[in-house]
Formats: sequence, structure tokens, C-alpha cells
Amino acid sequence: MIRRSFLRAMGATAAAGGIAGMSQAAAGERDRPFVGYFEEPDGPLEDRLDRPWEMTEDEWNSILGRVRAGRRLKPSSWPGGARFAVALSFDTDHDIATLAGGAASHAPGRLAMGDRGRRVGVPRVLDVLARHDVPASFYIPAVGALVDREDVRRMVGEGHEIGLHGWIHYPNNRLDRATEREKLLRAREVLEKVSGTEVVGHRSANFDMSPYTIELVMEMGLEYDSSMMADDSCYELLIDGGKETGVIEVPVEWVRDDAVYLSFNRAGARPYTSPEDVYNIFRRELEEAAAEGDVFELLMHPHVIGYRSRVWIIDQIIRDAKAMGGAWFGTHAQVARWVRDNA
Repeated sequence: MIRRSFLRAMGATAAAGGIAGMSQAAAGERDRPFVGYFEEPDGPLEDRLDRPWEMTEDEWNSILGRVRAGRRLKPSSWPGGARFAVALSFDTDHDIATLAGGAASHAPGRLAMGDRGRRVGVPRVLDVLARHDVPASFYIPAVGALVDREDVRRMVGEGHEIGLHGWIHYPNNRLDRATEREKLLRAREVLEKVSGTEVVGHRSANFDMSPYTIELVMEMGLEYDSSMMADDSCYELLIDGGKETGVIEVPVEWVRDDAVYLSFNRAGARPYTSPEDVYNIFRRELEEAAAEGDVFELLMHPHVIGYRSRVWIIDQIIRDAKAMGGAWFGTHAQVARWVRDNA
């Protein structure tokens, strides 16, 4: 039905008793799903992506169902009878993310801002974790691992996990499937060779995932992903309308990401929140996770959190979690395995 006919029908329905009247008149057609009054669109969806109002039901269900959250994986308790879990993570993007930004980003001054994370941020972060004897997960672009081999080995030597974070911190959603697959496979090979450990987890750069990313994570036999935000609790990932992947999601969230509040770049982003306020946000997230007996996942960046005026946030959050009683600190891999086997 065209728009004019639809409006006339709506007018007649209103005169005869409103929407309720229309519902009664349509009682004989209740078995037919109401899909609006648009005509069937012409051409493939790829040619209409900038006109989402022309999507058909099959098309939007296909997009929504490509990757979805499956069953929630919230255990009744955590290792050793702990009542909640703390999973700290650090994306060691440094100047690698700047390097991936194209020629305009290759100025030495811009690169130096990221290099600070390597020279200053990582040592400070590792010192705080060592002081509290707490493990964390470090997600490293493969190019960064080749540049920072000794840092990677120090992380592993001190009991931390190394996770996959792309080849050169370039968004997966800009790559075709074959290229994305090749880069992920090469990145894992590099990380395992440099670290001497098996890589079992993945975090997509900028959380930008292609329609194929989780399918590739499953194909590679990785145990978990940490790039999505459908829940506060861990959950299993489904693809293609409900197919179980066996991949556990340890969910991230922008509200628990230091860069959202504290990052700076010359394109216009400026820190808008004080370290004290950032700590208060993280603290409230921690308190609620503890009250719910769930996992508190926190994402930070050494080149962001590793300043003298900010690194105290990590120290204080760890102290707070310990003071609450019943905290278990685990890597993301440990969290994923526990919920998979115990939820």
C-alpha cells in the first residue's frame, strides 16, 4: 500500500473508532505479520545501506542475528569460594595505533605521545600489579609485540596474560574476510613466538568488528573474545541466527574504559573528567559488581592511565576490591574458563 492510501485508511479508521477499530477490522488478518506500507525495495541491500528504512524483515534479522549474545554465564561463586571477580586489562596500543592512522599521523611528535606508554606507562602499571600480586590481561597489536619484545616477556614472566589485538591496531570492519583472517593468524603467530605462551583470547582494535570477526575467532579455536557490550556478565556468543560458537564473551564497556575520560588527541578530543571522578565511576562499577556476585572488568591503556597523576587509580581500585572481602583476581582467560565450566 502506498503512503497516500495508508493515510486514507488511517483516517477512515480513526473516524470509525480509532486504532482499536482498525485492530478489530484486521482481526481476520492477524496471522499475517504487519510489516508496514512500503513497497518491496529494489536491488541488493549493499546498494541501500545508506537507506536503512528500506530494509526488509529478512535483511534486518540477518544483520541483527549475525552475532548475538547467547546464554548468560554467571557462576554462583568464583574460585576458592570468592563472591566476585576482578578482571583488569590493558590495551598496549602505544604509538602503534598512531602509526595505523595514516601518513598524517606519522609526525614524530604524535608518535612520541604513544611512545610514552611504552617507556613510562607499562613499567608503572606492572609495578602496581606486582606490588599487589594481581594478574592482568594485556592486549597487544602484533607490530607492537615486535617493537616491545622485552616488555611482552616481562608481562608473561610476571604472570600476566597476552591477548590478540590485531596486527597493527587497524579496525577489522574495514577489511575483507580474507585479509582479516590472514592478519589475525599472523598476529597470533607473532604473539605466541614473542611471548612463548599460547594465545587464547581476542580483543578487536577500537572494538570495531566485521561481520566475520567472531566467525574467525571461532575458526581459530580461540576460547574467548573481549570486544562486545551486550551484558555486564559473561555470555556465550552466537552467530548466524543462533548457532553456538563455544566462544565466551568477557564483555567490555565504554564506561569502564579510561580513554573515554582521560584521552587526548590533536583532532579535538580532550580529557573532560578528573582522575578523582574517573576513580569514582570505576569504584561504583566495582561495588555493584561485587554486590551482584559478578565480574568487574576494567579496561585501561598504559599511555593513558600511566601518568603520575593517574596511575594511583589502579592501585586504589585493587585496594578497594581487596577491602570488600571475597574478591578473586583473574586474567580474562581464567574468567572465561571459570564461567564456561561453572555457570
